[in-house]
Amino acid sequence: MADLFASALSGLNASQVGIATTEHNIANASTPGFSRQQIVPAARLSQQVGAGFVGKGVDIQNVTRIYDQYLSAQVLQEQSQATYLTTYYTALKQIDNLVADPTAGASPAMQSFFDAMSAVSNSPESLPARQTMLGNAQFAVNRFQAIDQRMTDIATGLNGQITSSVNAINSYAQQIAALNLNIRRAIATIPAQQPNDLLDQRDQLITKLNQEIKTTQVPQADGTVSVFVGNGQPLVLDDLSMKLLATASSSDPSKLDIAYLKNGQALPMQQSSIQGGNLGGYLTFRDQSLEPARNALGRVALGLATSINQQNQLGQDLNGVLGLNLFTAATPRVIPNANNAITSGIPSVTIANVTGLTTSDYQLKFNGGTSYTLLRLSDNTATNYASLPQTVDGMTINAPATVTAGDTFLIRPTANGARDIAVSTNDPAKIAAAAPMRGTAAVANTGTAKISSGTVSTLVTANPAHPATDVNLQVPVTITFTGAATFTVAGAVPAVGAQAYVSGQSISYNGWTVQITGTPVTGDVFNVVSNTNATGDNRNILLMSSMQTQNLMANGTASFQGVYGQLVGDVGAKTSELSVTSLAQTNMAAQTVAAQQAVSGVNLDEEAANLMRYQKEYQAAAKAMQIANTMFDAVLAIGR
Repeated sequence: MADLFASALSGLNASQVGIATTEHNIANASTPGFSRQQIVPAARLSQQVGAGFVGKGVDIQNVTRIYDQYLSAQVLQEQSQATYLTTYYTALKQIDNLVADPTAGASPAMQSFFDAMSAVSNSPESLPARQTMLGNAQFAVNRFQAIDQRMTDIATGLNGQITSSVNAINSYAQQIAALNLNIRRAIATIPAQQPNDLLDQRDQLITKLNQEIKTTQVPQADGTVSVFVGNGQPLVLDDLSMKLLATASSSDPSKLDIAYLKNGQALPMQQSSIQGGNLGGYLTFRDQSLEPARNALGRVALGLATSINQQNQLGQDLNGVLGLNLFTAATPRVIPNANNAITSGIPSVTIANVTGLTTSDYQLKFNGGTSYTLLRLSDNTATNYASLPQTVDGMTINAPATVTAGDTFLIRPTANGARDIAVSTNDPAKIAAAAPMRGTAAVANTGTAKISSGTVSTLVTANPAHPATDVNLQVPVTITFTGAATFTVAGAVPAVGAQAYVSGQSISYNGWTVQITGTPVTGDVFNVVSNTNATGDNRNILLMSSMQTQNLMANGTASFQGVYGQLVGDVGAKTSELSVTSLAQTNMAAQTVAAQQAVSGVNLDEEAANLMRYQKEYQAAAKAMQIANTMFDAVLAIGR
C-alpha cells in the first residue's frame, strides 16, 4: 500500500516541477537571453513481484535549457559584425553630409572665389571688384576652417565614445568572470545539474560584449568560459577579468589607442586586430575615413593657398610693386613618438610642390648612422634613404639636429591645411593683377618683327643670398638684332652672349618669357621693361583665374575642385556601400536570432499546452493518491 502512495506522490511532485518550469518559461518569455527550460523525467526502478516488475513512480532527473551552441555562436558573430557596420555607417554619414553639402561645402566657396577673380580680370583697376575677391577668399577660408573644425569635434567626440566602449568592455568582463565563479561552484556542488539561469545570464553578457568588440570564447571543462580579444589577449580566464585601456597614442597624443593592462602595465595592442562591435567601428572610421578625409581637405586648402600665392608673387599690384602672399598656408605637422629619446630633435618638413602631395601620413624612422626609413601609411610602402634631406611626395624632409637610433616621427603634410589657411591681407590693392614687365618694340625698327607682351614664368634673384623680393622681373632687358637670325641681350641675369633667332620661339630671361615673330633686320631693338602705369593690365590675374581648371594637384591629374570632388566621391561611395552592407548584415543578424529563438525561445502557445498537460497529470496523480487512501481505509475497516 505504501508503494501506491509513493508512486502517486512522485507523480504529484513531477507534475509540480513541470508546472513550475512551465511557469518559469512563461514569466521569462520577454527576458533577453533567456533559453526555455524543460524537465527530464525518468521512471523509478521497478520492483519485482510474483507477477513481474511493478513500477514505483517517476523522478525528475534534470531541468535542461534548450540551447543550440552552433546557432548561439553564429548569433554572436553576426551581431558583432552588424554593430560594427552600423556604427561605422552612422559615423561616416556625418562626414558625407559635411563635405557633400551643395551650399555649405568647400566646392561652392571655391567657385565663388574664382568667379570674383574673373570679375577682377575684367576690371583690374576696380577696387570694389578686388574687395569682392578678398571677401570671397575669406568666405572660402571660413568654409575650409568650419569643415575642419567639425571634423575636429567629431574626432574629440570619438575619443569619448572609444573610452565609453572600453569601460563597457571592462564591466562586462568583470561580470562574466563573477558568473564563471558562481557557475563553477554550482556545477561542483551537483555535477549532473546545470545552473541554467546563470548560464543564460553569462551568454547574454557575452552577447553584449560582442556588440562592443569581437571576441573568441573557449568553454572549459569546469563550466567556465575563457574570452579572448585582439590577437589572442585573454579578457576573461576562469573568475579573473583583465582590462583594456584607452590611452593617448605614442605616435599622436590627440588620438586614443587601445592598450592591454597586464600586471599594472599598459601594453599597446595592434590596433588593426581590434575588430567588430562598436569599438572596431570607431577605430576603423577614425583611421580609414575621418583622418584621410581631413588630410584630403587639407590638401585642397594647402594647394589652393600655395598656388595662388606663387602666382600672385609673379605679378604686380596696384602700387606697382611685386605681389606678396594672399593667403597664409599651413606647414606640415611633425610629431615625435613619445618613446623617442629625450634629447632627440624633430626633423623639419617643408612643402616642395603641392602637385606631388598625397593624402597620406608618413612615419619616419632613424636606423642609425645617417640612414632613415620612410613608411607611407596609406599603403605601407617603405623606402630606405642613405641620408636626408630627401624630397618625397611633394615634401622635403630634413634630418633633425640630434637623433637616436630607433626614433620615429609621424609626418602629417596636409592635416592642418584646412585649419591653418587664412587670408593674409585685407588691402585690395595687394592683388597682383598685372604682369610686372612688358615687351616693347623700338619706334625706329624697320623690320616686320613684333614682340608679345610677355608672361612671368618664375622668380629669379640676382643673388640667392638676397631676399626673395629682390627679383629681376622689373630689370630692363634690351634685345638687339645683329642680323636676321641672331640677337644679343643686355641686362639679363646672368649675362648671355649672341643668340640664334627662330620666329615665334620663346625667349626667357630674368623669370619672364616673350615671343618675337616676323622678320627683323639688323639694328632692330626690342625692350622688356618694368610695367609702369599698368592699372588696367590683367595678364597675371588671368593666369591666376585659369588655375581653377588647371590640373595642379595629384601629380598633375586633377584641379583643386577635382581633388575636392574626389574626396566627396570617396566618402559618398563608402557611405553608400556601408548603407547597403549594414542593412544587409542587420537583416542577417535578425534572421540568425530568429533561427536561434525558434530553438531556444519561449513559445507561449506551447507553454500553455504544457501547463494544461502538467495540470492534468497533477490531477491524475492526486486522484491516484485519493484511491490509494480509500483502499487503505477499506483495509483498516476490515480490521475493525
